[in-house]
Amino acid sequence: MTVPEAVEPERREKKQGLLKTFGPGLITGASDDDPSGIATYSQVGAQFGYGLLWSMLFSYPLMATIQEISARLGRVTGHGVAGNLRRHAAPFWLWIITGLLLLANVINLGADIGAMGEAVTLLIGGPALLYAALFALLSVGLQIFVPYTRYARFLKWLTAALLAYVATVFVVRVPWGLALRLTLVPQLALTPASIQALVAVLGTTISPYLFFWQASEEVSEMDTHVLEHPLVESPDQAPAQFRRIRTDTYVGMAFSNLVAFFIILTAAVVLHANGVRDVQTASQAAEALRPVAGRFAFVMFAAGIIGTGLLALPVLAGSAGYALGEALNWPVGLERQPLQARGFYGVVAVSTLLGLGLVLVHIDPIKALFYSAIINGVTAAPVMVLIMLLTGSKRVMGHFTLRGWLKWLGWLGTAVMALAAVALFATLGRS
Repeated sequence: MTVPEAVEPERREKKQGLLKTFGPGLITGASDDDPSGIATYSQVGAQFGYGLLWSMLFSYPLMATIQEISARLGRVTGHGVAGNLRRHAAPFWLWIITGLLLLANVINLGADIGAMGEAVTLLIGGPALLYAALFALLSVGLQIFVPYTRYARFLKWLTAALLAYVATVFVVRVPWGLALRLTLVPQLALTPASIQALVAVLGTTISPYLFFWQASEEVSEMDTHVLEHPLVESPDQAPAQFRRIRTDTYVGMAFSNLVAFFIILTAAVVLHANGVRDVQTASQAAEALRPVAGRFAFVMFAAGIIGTGLLALPVLAGSAGYALGEALNWPVGLERQPLQARGFYGVVAVSTLLGLGLVLVHIDPIKALFYSAIINGVTAAPVMVLIMLLTGSKRVMGHFTLRGWLKWLGWLGTAVMALAAVALFATLGRS
């Protein structure tokens, strides 16, 4: 007798191979290296050289832990972060956090769409604004009209675009001994500029939209397979699902931080070492590479901006749709038909088009990144506190409340992000 594919989730996973193991965690981690992130990492490498490479090692366990916790929240309860806040938190927190997330995502979308348009112009010439508009429309169209299971496979393969930043390092001469020593032995000058740079790195790697996206994508992944249920209803599925979540998340976040490490390293070797210290956008970083590192490095860096942008736009717009949709108890999910989730897809489209609008009115991309960093810095710690409280509650998680090192590392990451927000405000306006 033939067993339907949906009847045996474990057999389905084995049949589809390694790619099936990686999903929300890999996509979330890769999308963290979006054009805005590339700009931040390039700024840090150009300004401080190898001095902040250690921040990638430091942030990795904190980033991976909160993402695993967010994924568990979605898989255990069957609801995303906003859905759980609507059920278990005061409306004040739900709407403040949702509003800040939407604002930060729109600004990030604008910065990313603009960077993608500029990257195409660098490579082939032509009007950057037209390219930006085409990317925005393409992203919205793919999310609305392409079935989720097919689109998720596309996003997984698109993570390979990040390998451009690994390849770039190997066309320049790197003093590996110095770079590795400063990676393993942290050095931080307690100046306002270096503190702000560190906060920017933390805010880029540990961003609230990533929490919302991964939790909701776990729910979407579950909904596409009829016999996979929230773990509070099907606890027998927990061991396999938790193993998959951990592998997916920790590999995805390691990939993300490794790529960020190489971006900082490239900027340190090519730009900082040659006296180029003022790089404000990802496209400026790519352009600055051309005369120093050659055309190949320039092309790889610029092409990577386009690839990572295509990966990041649906995550930013999708997390906005999940947040507002779950807050209003709408049907949500990229696996739904457009007419089944009109509100959700409406938020996806409107947030992307608002981001495009910021590009068309020529908003300063440097200011956009600055304001986005402040909003994310303010929002991250409160969101993490609420996630930790939700995942520590038996009423929410049943028998799957956080325990042991996962719980303590989650609270440590929360404390670090709270301190980062305080440091950000303490150094604002100081040089």
